[in-house]
Amino acid sequence: MAKFNIKEVEENIGLTFNEPTLLKVALTHSSYANQHKDQEYNERFEFLGDSILQLCITEYLFLNYKNKSEGELTKIRSLIVCENSLYEIGKKLNLGYFIRISRGEELTGGRERVSIIADAVEALIAGIYLDKGLEFVKDYIIGHFKEIIDKAINNSIVLDYKTKLQEEMQKSGEVSIVYELLKYEGPPHRRKFFTSVIIEDKEYGKGEGYSKKESEQNAAKEALRALEESNE
Repeated sequence: MAKFNIKEVEENIGLTFNEPTLLKVALTHSSYANQHKDQEYNERFEFLGDSILQLCITEYLFLNYKNKSEGELTKIRSLIVCENSLYEIGKKLNLGYFIRISRGEELTGGRERVSIIADAVEALIAGIYLDKGLEFVKDYIIGHFKEIIDKAINNSIVLDYKTKLQEEMQKSGEVSIVYELLKYEGPPHRRKFFTSVIIEDKEYGKGEGYSKKESEQNAAKEALRALEESNE
């Protein structure tokens, strides 16, 4: 990409920094810093941003969903504060284009890598917090995560298909449930996984997803559907 332009980045993310250096650090990957002496990069910002995001989402759920139990809120939060959600926000903000990475990292797909973009979102959150304080970053987070929050709330009844499958299969006693990774395909930054669920040596369902966990959940979902059909 062209030389890092603070004004262009600020226009893209929808806010102006009082201390632009914070924004530059938030969008600097370690691979870039390794090639540029004395350049601070965003790992420490990620650490702070993760805690800030957890706090803001936790407070929002606590205040706005008083009918939900602690267990329900924990499951919902795990859907919101996860790598895939951060990646989705990062793509909308076009952070992959603006982040400073090494040439080698760029050539291997770094600008599209899920982990790099997700980490950049956490670092950006930390940068905003350090520049403008907690109340400002809280509003910024909720504004950008609102669609993801709503989606998580709407899907909260079916958050964990693996647990539901285990509960269903073990009504009559202990059974062996194994999730077997069949294959994976695609580039490292957007790898797709294919999994089957084996119950007592019989395959009950298959699933796919952009993480092993997601593919296992989808395999369990298919298995539950198959069980429902067989019981009709």
